[in-house]
Parts: sequence; structure tokens; C-alpha cells
Amino acid sequence: MKNVLITGAYGFLGRNVAKEFKANGAYVVGIGHGKWYQDEYTKWGIDEWHETTITFEALLNVNQEFDVIVHCGGSGSVGFSHENPYEDFQKSVQSTLSLLEFIRLRNPQCKFIYPSSPAVQGNLGNIPIKESMESVPVSPYGFHKKIAEQLCLSYHNNFNIQVGIIRYFSIYGAGLKKQLLWDACRKIQESDVVVFFGTGKETRDWLNISDAARLLRMFSEHVKGYDVINGGSGRSIEIQKVISDLCSHFNKPVSVKFNGATKEGIQFIFGRILQRH
Repeated sequence: MKNVLITGAYGFLGRNVAKEFKANGAYVVGIGHGKWYQDEYTKWGIDEWHETTITFEALLNVNQEFDVIVHCGGSGSVGFSHENPYEDFQKSVQSTLSLLEFIRLRNPQCKFIYPSSPAVQGNLGNIPIKESMESVPVSPYGFHKKIAEQLCLSYHNNFNIQVGIIRYFSIYGAGLKKQLLWDACRKIQESDVVVFFGTGKETRDWLNISDAARLLRMFSEHVKGYDVINGGSGRSIEIQKVISDLCSHFNKPVSVKFNGATKEGIQFIFGRILQRH
């Protein structure tokens, strides 16, 4: 039986990854912040829950060796990184360093899996994206993710730690209470006139949470050395098409408008098509 540690296991990706590993026979330990209702975490496949900030000292207190550590904890918001760049750095970079150092000193055979973001590559325009393309972030979020990836590479090169990085595109699914799809569903149900950022021509690559979790688990089984992959469907869809489909689903006449504006720091998610080569 594999012993797996999942940071940020209370979050949307973390709890689904925990469920996926548990369903495939792993013993799952969760760490991070989140107020579960009694033992609700066991329903998501988490055998142990440690309520704590992710630090080197906290990891020592867990006092276990792991076959795989999945770092789902950390910042997940471009907007938050603009408003709180210092805290975003702590969540994304310092936590990653703590985990890598824990592996180096106490658990050198453990694999480290890091869910990252295409934000590390910045605004490449409406072109197929390769993992090897130039990395020029445009937001604090993207810069911090890039630094975390560079730490992963450094620990692999210098200390032979096995690292796998998945740059997830737009993950969606039941239980997600933020981002475009959730926001659109809420607006469509509450109003007859809804307004969204951008022009509607921007594209997203969508990946269901169950596929994202399964991809991570399968990827962890095959990582040897250092590897970076994109995580998406490989297909793009315009935002206006997504909104139109949602309106049809709710069977409600709605006036949909786009304001032509772009939120600060998130230009990189617009006009992007994922294609693995």
C-alpha cells in the first residue's frame, strides 16, 4: 500500500486527488487548512487530517515517510497574488521549498508531484502550447509558480529528487465555487441580464476534475527523474459558446454582454490553445 501525503487536501483539487488515490488502494494523509464537518474528510478518502500551515516543522510533526507527496496547497488566484503578493509567495514558494527540503532530509525516495499552471509561460497568444516554450510570466501568481518549478528542478538536479509537474489549464466540476463556470451559473440564475469580462472570443481548455485527479495519480506512477506536462483536454472553446450552452441548459432567456475589459494580470488565460507535441 502506498503512503501518500496531499497538501491542501481540503481544497477542490486536493480532496478529489485524495479520493482518487484512496480508490486505488493508497493510505492518504491530508495536511493544510480547512474546517471539516466532524470526520467528513474520511468521505474524501483521507485517512488522517493535520490542520496546520505547510512548514518544514509541521511535516516533521506528521512523522511519517511517504511514497508520494502531492502539493495541492498554495495560492490558486491571480487576483489574490496582485492584492497580497507577499502572502502569495509564502503559499506558493515557501511551502514548496519546505516540502522539497523535507524530502531531501527525511524522505529521499519520495516522489514530489506539483500541480502548476500555464501562468508560468505568460501570454503566448492564440497558439498551440508546448511545455518547452519560453517562460515569461505576467502576474505575481505566474512568477511565484515559476520560482516553485525552478526549485523543483534544482532539487532534482542537485539532490536527485524525483519530480513531476502538471500545468493544469481550466479545471471544472461539482464542488467548485469560484471561477468562470460557477460565476456564470450563479449570474444566469439570478438575473436576466448578465455581464462578463472580455469579448467572449477568448478561449479556454477545460478539464473535468475527475480527469484532472486521475491524470495526476497516473502521472505519479510513471514519473522518473524530472518531467513537466500540460494538463488539459487539448481542445479550445470560446467563452461565449460556454455561456450560451449554460443559458440553454437553464432554459432561460438571458441577455449576455461582454464588457471588453481584461482583469489585471490574467491576460495569459485568454486566447490559449493547449496542444501536446
